[in-house]
Amino acid sequence: MAHVLVTGATGLVGSHVVDNLLRRGIKVRAVVRSKQKADSLLAARQEFASQLDFFFIDDLSTPGIFQDAVKGIDGAIHIASPLKYDVENYERDLVLPAIRGVRSVLEACLQSQVKRVVLTSSFGAVLDMTKEESLPWTYSSKDWNPITFEEAVNPSATPQDAYRGSKTMAEKEAWKFIEDKKPQFDLVTLCPSMVFGPMANPPSSIRDLNESNRLLWRVASGGLSTPLPPCRFNFWIDVRDLAEIHVQSLLNETCGGKRYVPLAPEPFTYQKASETIKEKFPSLRENVSSGVQEVKTHIKADLDLVKEDFPNVKYRTFRETVVDFVSQVSSLS
Repeated sequence: MAHVLVTGATGLVGSHVVDNLLRRGIKVRAVVRSKQKADSLLAARQEFASQLDFFFIDDLSTPGIFQDAVKGIDGAIHIASPLKYDVENYERDLVLPAIRGVRSVLEACLQSQVKRVVLTSSFGAVLDMTKEESLPWTYSSKDWNPITFEEAVNPSATPQDAYRGSKTMAEKEAWKFIEDKKPQFDLVTLCPSMVFGPMANPPSSIRDLNESNRLLWRVASGGLSTPLPPCRFNFWIDVRDLAEIHVQSLLNETCGGKRYVPLAPEPFTYQKASETIKEKFPSLRENVSSGVQEVKTHIKADLDLVKEDFPNVKYRTFRETVVDFVSQVSSLS
């Protein structure tokens, strides 16, 4: 893997993946939406300027948009996907762009020398929201969200269900493509849950935060009268550990053709985040939301496959992740 394409390269996960690849001496072609974002990414990585080039797109779901992007590329990591909860039309703005984006990347790779594609899916493509919350269950990479296309695009659906549907449909599209086309490359899909941690490029605004980190920031800045965000399950991963798993998925031959649910072995709650912030950041103490949350031990995840194929990943503790994140963003308050 001498030259790797990364979509969503300026996002929370993508920028850490780019850094991980560059540190390994691998050239990166970063897919970005604007020259401003490319310049910002490059300015913070001047020592890697010779390893980093860019491909500009307006809409990742445009047919044929990646045909030139994959020229000379050995592997691709497709992270970009729409994540907006305030959209007017779920089908047009969330579900179809996610499906078409995956299809566009895979079709381009079919005409290239690409050997492997790593796709960032979501635990939302695994989670079954129709299950009773009190029902004991162990999730694994064999589980699929049963949501249908019609349910995902229904205007009465919640934005969260529409997003989960978009990730489910996009990942299913990828596996169907592999089955139908039998390409020269293989596929690895990753289904992480909540992704917390510092950004590779320090944010200039709270608006730059991903959805998971915004919830952490809400704990840090919501005030004593603000309740903690609900915690339906206790699965999470640090963005830096997730980036490492992305890169290992690309480079490790044994990962080909597999689906993973990468999660930290330690459960999280927003109560843990609150207690950590109060302890480590006395100046924020009066702004920190409080509450009681318990770990739902009856809802588990089977991590055996991840442990078997990524034995060298050293997962950060939730406490470490919270401290690193709040240290980075506390000045934005």
